[in-house]
Amino acid sequence: MTEAESEPSRLPVRIKRGSSFARAYGGNAGRRGEPLGSGCLRGYFLRVSRAYRPRGAPNEGEGVTDIQQAVPSARSAGRGFRAYSAKHLDTLVQRAGLPPEERLAVRAVATVLPFRTNSYVVEHLIDWDAAPDDPIYRLVFPQPDMLPEADVRRLADMIDRGEPAAGLRAAAHEIRMRLNPHPAGQLLLNPPSLQGRPLPGLQHKYQETVLFFPRQGQTCHAYCSYCFRWAQFVDEPDLKMATDDIGTLVAYLREHPEVTSVLITGGDPLIMGEVVLRRYIEPLIDPRNGLDHIESIRLGTKSLAYWPQRFVTDPDADDTLRLFGEVIASGRNLAVMAHFSHPRELEPPVLAEAVRRIRDTGAVIRTQAPLIRSINDDPAAWRQMWRTQVRMGMIPYYMFVERDTGPQDYFAVPLARGYDIFRQAYQGVSGLARTVRGPSMSATPGKVCVDGVTEVAGIKVFVLHMIQARDPSLVGSPFFARFDPAACWLTDLEPVFADRFPFEPARYETVPDELPGLWPSEPDEPGELMVPAI
Repeated sequence: MTEAESEPSRLPVRIKRGSSFARAYGGNAGRRGEPLGSGCLRGYFLRVSRAYRPRGAPNEGEGVTDIQQAVPSARSAGRGFRAYSAKHLDTLVQRAGLPPEERLAVRAVATVLPFRTNSYVVEHLIDWDAAPDDPIYRLVFPQPDMLPEADVRRLADMIDRGEPAAGLRAAAHEIRMRLNPHPAGQLLLNPPSLQGRPLPGLQHKYQETVLFFPRQGQTCHAYCSYCFRWAQFVDEPDLKMATDDIGTLVAYLREHPEVTSVLITGGDPLIMGEVVLRRYIEPLIDPRNGLDHIESIRLGTKSLAYWPQRFVTDPDADDTLRLFGEVIASGRNLAVMAHFSHPRELEPPVLAEAVRRIRDTGAVIRTQAPLIRSINDDPAAWRQMWRTQVRMGMIPYYMFVERDTGPQDYFAVPLARGYDIFRQAYQGVSGLARTVRGPSMSATPGKVCVDGVTEVAGIKVFVLHMIQARDPSLVGSPFFARFDPAACWLTDLEPVFADRFPFEPARYETVPDELPGLWPSEPDEPGELMVPAI
């Protein structure tokens, strides 16, 4: 290969801050001086044409040797897994054709938000001919516009001047604290207690399900740029949720027979080897521990998309699958909650083999992902994903709304547009794929699904219901919100036909001087008695 031939192909156009393309895509990529999120609605009918187009078998050789030589990588012995971190970022993004100033901006964003990818993603999933607009590139690489322009400029200047690491960490910390690192009450409302002792690394939001965060599983094979658990991966110990105390989990579950499902999550629990994974799963199925009420164990993972070799060629792949079989043999359901963001992740043959091997154990694979602007905000992408997943024996489960944390303003799709994408995709699949639910917001009160947009009594409204709720009595409850084409999250909505949403605490209202059957108002404050609205 000649020197000219070895140069990777590049798109002739890149997204520039303030350009017409950037303004069309909205979010922080819009006009200078606009507040964060002011472009939430702009440009949802302008899409990158390659966002969902399937391609042929990846060209495994083109450009790969150069990256492996230029970028030293962490490597796990015997696995063939090569991880790339922030220290490799500048070299990697050169392949996307970014000029020095944009590469510096990407590095600035990566001081606040985490970056990690691997050789499989780089060599087999990213279409470098389309980078930096390629959806898989955008899925894993930081974008300069993911943070407010002033913050990016400040951090870039600090990096360029070679400021001490301590100063850079302090600046990054200040920015992180503005990004709502733990949405929906993850740290304040969800952690349970046992005999008055708080249990870090556990969450119990819904009565049937407990989440468990194993300490060794709080990283991933690669990080999604939109991840709502980004705070698990940055240098902020006070923000992390993790424990290695499986005994306490077992004790808590014994005390709570209403719990029927344990979700082991992260991070990604399948980053752990089989020996460590077994240490957490075996006690849950051991009959001596008295956990017969646990009906299912779930593993929240992106490994099928980012490293399917985990189930095929990794040294402990067979042992891991045997462990899956032991869960099934115990009379419980094992659900691999697989995260697929884009149809291209489903194309490699090694993924099909991984799916086949997992299903052969008796485990089920349920699929889910958030709706993300510029990555999968097109009904054809979802329709293709759901169809392919059903063909492979997986069960479409959730389309989520991008959560209110991190760079939400950059990735969020308005609820109205999200519902339209879901509906159009849903119309194009068979009943076997209509197991999927969404678009769903995992908000503080619970999972809120957007069921439609309609007109009631002359008022345009969103129709919503609670898929799951902190208050079990609200599960399945329908309610309405006033239609707002710019709303991206539950907190952007206003109730209609009522003064509050079903999950909100009762408000107070003025009542007459006398309430029959209750009590008279104070004589010096007529008409001012305040009672909870019913």
